[in-house]
Amino acid sequence: MNAALAATARSSPLGLTFVDAAEREVTMPWSEVYARAKRTAAGLGRLGVSEGDRVALLLPTSPAFMDAFFGTLLAGAVPVPLYPPVRLGRLEEYHRSTSRMLQVTGAVMVLTDAKVRLLLGPSVEKARPRLGCHTVEAVSRGEDTREVAVRPDALGLIQFSSGSTVDPKPVALTHEALLAQVSALELAMPLGDGVPRVGVSWLPLYHDMGLIGCLLSAMYYPGHLVLIPPEVFLARPALWLRALSRHQAYISPAPNFAYGLCLKRVKDEDLGGVDLSAWKHALNGAEPVSSDTLHRFAQRFERWGFSARALRPVYGLSEASLAVTFPPEGRGPRVLGVDAGLLAREGRVEAGSRELVSVGQPVAGFEVEVRGETGEVLLERQVGRVFARGPSLMSGYFADAQATHRVLTPEGWLDTGDLGFLADGELYLTGRAKDVVIIRGANHAPQAFEDPLQGVDGVRTGCAVALGFTPEGGGDEALLILAERAGSEADAGVEERIRTVVVEATGVRPHTVRLLEPGTLPRTSSGKLRRAEALRRFLAEELAPPKRVGPVGLAVEMAKSALAMVRAESDS
Repeated sequence: MNAALAATARSSPLGLTFVDAAEREVTMPWSEVYARAKRTAAGLGRLGVSEGDRVALLLPTSPAFMDAFFGTLLAGAVPVPLYPPVRLGRLEEYHRSTSRMLQVTGAVMVLTDAKVRLLLGPSVEKARPRLGCHTVEAVSRGEDTREVAVRPDALGLIQFSSGSTVDPKPVALTHEALLAQVSALELAMPLGDGVPRVGVSWLPLYHDMGLIGCLLSAMYYPGHLVLIPPEVFLARPALWLRALSRHQAYISPAPNFAYGLCLKRVKDEDLGGVDLSAWKHALNGAEPVSSDTLHRFAQRFERWGFSARALRPVYGLSEASLAVTFPPEGRGPRVLGVDAGLLAREGRVEAGSRELVSVGQPVAGFEVEVRGETGEVLLERQVGRVFARGPSLMSGYFADAQATHRVLTPEGWLDTGDLGFLADGELYLTGRAKDVVIIRGANHAPQAFEDPLQGVDGVRTGCAVALGFTPEGGGDEALLILAERAGSEADAGVEERIRTVVVEATGVRPHTVRLLEPGTLPRTSSGKLRRAEALRRFLAEELAPPKRVGPVGLAVEMAKSALAMVRAESDS
């Protein structure tokens, strides 16, 4: 990756544009990204960072992230991007998770900015990185530079898996695996004649779709990437569409919920003068894809030039660097109607009313198989575990041979943990193996119960989970629905509406429906719902909304953090 950055800096006038909440823009060419990174690499060397050391990055989307990420690579070290503390009401949980990630990767240093550092004390104190916690600004001072040549098989990145079913795992990716991935992405998203190499992303840079799929791909192409902080998108999703129009970008990926958020929150008056006709690769991945959301998004934004043919539902995971399958360019989504009952009871695919969306065929260099319980390769239209093999697979979970052995076969196949089937050579996903809800012997994907809740008045969009549990005094597993309510006031009719739509869609009546305050359901750092953790907290009676943190509470947390940071530094 180091050589790719140097080559792009020398040959391309393109670069990065940072957009803030007021739609002000700051542009940084790749040559400047490279020059700044070399100064940061020199600063890391002065502080004692050696080749192969892991450096944790806790930074928002900003030029400082670029300094830290590429500077760590040029120092011959391994960047470990982690999410900064954005949920103030969940700080205790955040510090437990962050300190664990620092410890399991053996990070020798934390790189951050002055603002984020104010809240990192407890995480740093518990993990005690050998070289401490520093701001990028302080590390990058000086005019000396450093650039270390690295081998292709050297470790280039540790990214944590999403942690939707278990604690996030440290995925170790080599430089050659990262290059194989961005090369496959380039083949999957070819540029037409005269098409500007411009992408737009609001995705977090501490996860694969934003970091590898957007940032590293833009560097490799090379191209121009417009970056919007995730929190800005969530507050004003119209800024995403406006940036796509303003820069006539041809590519922008997002999870399914983002397309739904635009449908709910973007008003016509937000889109004056907007033209989305240049958007040719509207990727939808990282979570289950809803055919209804795809249809409604295309229909709603067609008047602003958007084409349904641009929609590309895709599949990937951290352990593969990112992408595993893509559908054909320009075709639009392929939807298959299946019999939900047969699928649940027998794992067999027959025509029916439940709509599943194809996520396409393997990207360049990859193979995909669907296997049965004894490891046999299944025929098409039979549900089993999805296995993948390709050049961008992880070398393993960092410093965890046992966990690596559980998912990587000696022949190089990755057990993805996902369930699905092949039809006409294309992959359809039916859920995560660990999330399956078993009711009267039938295996249901939780999405079969959750999808109908998207239109229920009084339920927050995308904020409901379906779980199997054994009620007190019962012997058989039953269906539990946990849903966050919309609005500030409770509606006595919401629970019955939930029961009604679930029965109508699936024939299964929930045993228990629990309405929760907004923000109660546990999520991963990328925003995915953690179903297993939600069930654990429900059974332990620990489901609680985030604490309200006002100015006084924030001041208290910052004071506690400062003391913790002093203790950590005094002992180092």
